[in-house]
Amino acid sequence: MKPNMRTMRRSAGRFRRRPAAHALVLFAAALVAGCATPRTVPPAATHGNATARTLARGSSSWDGQALPAYPAGTPEITVLHITIPPGTALPLHRHPVINAGVLLKGELTVVKDDGATLRLKPGDALIELVHAWHFGRNDGAVPAEIVVFYAGTAGAPVSEYPPSPPP
Repeated sequence: MKPNMRTMRRSAGRFRRRPAAHALVLFAAALVAGCATPRTVPPAATHGNATARTLARGSSSWDGQALPAYPAGTPEITVLHITIPPGTALPLHRHPVINAGVLLKGELTVVKDDGATLRLKPGDALIELVHAWHFGRNDGAVPAEIVVFYAGTAGAPVSEYPPSPPP
């Protein structure tokens, strides 16, 4: 069925009112299209009034470790919008799948179990750690908001937590 102009205007209006959705679409397009790391970002691509700018591209996580091969099975993409209140640290965890994120607001410090840290500010993108224990911490005064994209397989978890010690 061919959309009429009223339907197209209504859909476009919803998209304009949802800047987070717009950012998600552009980030996902950049991930799928495969652009360059911030050190070698090519000029922004322009198509009519739209532009695409590379936020992250690479074959290693932020700590320099090579990313693993994609798992076998039915692919499943998970996109999470995570809000971390000021002064909050997330629990220690690791990701069994490749993932990347963009910090939308606030500040976030990612800390590996060996003490290595990465500090993010709004607009920063990262290729996250895989199979490495770490946690995120908001040392700022406002909530940190990050959108994270996980490339896993159907039904598999995107995060794992250490076992609880026995009582």
